[in-house]
This record gives sequence, C-alpha cells and structure tokens, in this order.
Amino acid sequence: MTTSVRADRRRRPELAAFLRSRRARVTPQDVGMPPGLRRRTPGLRREEVAQLSGVGVTWYTWLEQGRPINASGHVLDAVARTLRLDDAEREHLYHLAEVPYVPAREADAQSVGPEVRGIIDALVPLPAVVYNARYDVLASNSAYQGVFPTIALARGPARNVLWQLLTMPPCCCTIRNRDEEFPALVAQLRGAYGRHVGEPAWETLIARLSRASAEFAHLWAAGDVAPHGNRTKVIQHASVGEIRLVSTSLAVGGVPETRIVVYTPADEESHRLTAVLRTVHDPLIGCPEHLRPASEASADLERRWERSGTEPAERRTITE
Repeated sequence: MTTSVRADRRRRPELAAFLRSRRARVTPQDVGMPPGLRRRTPGLRREEVAQLSGVGVTWYTWLEQGRPINASGHVLDAVARTLRLDDAEREHLYHLAEVPYVPAREADAQSVGPEVRGIIDALVPLPAVVYNARYDVLASNSAYQGVFPTIALARGPARNVLWQLLTMPPCCCTIRNRDEEFPALVAQLRGAYGRHVGEPAWETLIARLSRASAEFAHLWAAGDVAPHGNRTKVIQHASVGEIRLVSTSLAVGGVPETRIVVYTPADEESHRLTAVLRTVHDPLIGCPEHLRPASEASADLERRWERSGTEPAERRTITE
C-alpha cells in the first residue's frame, strides 16, 4: 500500500470526526433557528448544516461520513461559515478535504509586542531584527543597529532594508557581495508581493524603488521569485572593516508574514569585529570619500525618501 493511499484512508475518517465535533458545538439558537423538540444531537443536525450551507443533504452526509467525494473551496467556505470555524479550523478543514488552501489577506504588521522585542534584545551580542514581508524594520536590537546604522536611524516608510541598501550610492553600500545578495532580496520581495498585489503600501514601495534605483528596476523586471533561507552577508563596515554574517530567519507566531532574522558571525574575526562595534557610540557610514558619523545622516534619509516620490532617478544627485 502506497503512502498516499494510507494517508487518504486516514484523512477521510479524520475529516468526518472533525466535522461531527464542530457540528455538535453549534446550537440552533446560534444560527437563529428554533431549538425544536426531541433533539438527539447537542448541536445542529446534518440536514440543518446542509440547508444553512446551501448544499445537498446527501452530499453533506457523505462528506461527514468521510466518503471519497470532491469538494470545492466555495462549498467548504459555506460549511465553515455555518459551523463557525475560525481561521485555523478553516485551514484544517481544507487540508483534510484535500483542497488547496488560500489564507485570507491580512494587513502587513507595523509593530511587534514587548515579548518579541524582549527576545531580540536577549539575543545580543548577536544582531537581530524583525521584518515584515516588505522588509520594513519593525524592531531591532543594539547589535543590529551597530552593524546597520543607517537602517536603524531611518523613520517611517524609509525604514526599509531594500530602500536603504538599493538607493544609496554603490560606493557607500555596506554589502560587499551585492551581486548575490540583492537578486535574492528582490526575488523574496516578489514572492511575497503575489499575496499583496494592488495594496497601496506595496505599490508605493515598488514604484519608489523603481524610480530611485535602476538596479532594483532591472532585478524586479527579471521576475525571479525565491523563498527565505540562510545566506552569508559580507559587510564592509566603515568603523571596523569586513564582517561576514550568516542570516537565519525565524517565523513569528501570531504575526503573519513577519520574521526574526538573526545574524551569526561566520568566523572568529567577524565575531571579534561585532564585539568591537558594540563599543562604538556613533558608527561611521559611507565610503572613504563620503565617510561621516551615522548620526549626521538621519535627515538625509528622510529627504531621500521624499524626493523619490516625484523626481526621476536620473535627475537626482544623492550625496549620501
């Protein structure tokens, strides 16, 4: 017996038991029906679920009996509404019925709670940050702020990793292996964008990046899609030199499309340099030609975002 056959034989009884348990907890009063007399079930009858869901009684009975019948997402949604399933239960129903599950759209997270902030603070000396799917920085610890000071200084919508990396002059960019890193970042952004097409915050970010960065526009037009994964970032830090960090993504439970990214030194020298950075009060940014303390760049970060809303990239002179 193949694995798929065994799974199907187990899945159907599980589906039947799940539907019966959910039906038993919904009373007629919950759905605006009279309680009636001589009810042998603590919840709704099968025919009542079928009626309220707009499906045939025989079809629903077979579904609850675990028979091998096909169900569409539209019909499962109707059953889920009748049985008052929450999001987790609805997803479970879809999986048991072997119907592709598409989660409901949720707005991008704009903040995280003190528990998550406490976790990333406890990870010091390792740099750690919380991103949403657009690469907005929701929270970061002191070690991350030392490694990526311009990102930490930015405010509002400009506090975005792709924006800060791709719109600064290449000579001042801290990422040395940008030919590997930037295509991966843009491909991951596009992978998330498919769930948010048409949403104003997403369209604004992509439009501004495309105007401000020819490199982003080229990578975006390539259409590549990629998942998140561990990668080594080679960082040329103006204060201490080259640091190699391995990034690891961890999902944040209860906050969709939000993740903690932890950066682990890839070698002893990188470990030493990240320790040195923790003693630097105002890290340097930029290349030898544009070198300056990070604190002096905060106003420029805001102006650069505002300019991107109107001016074409070829007409702007970015001095940062």
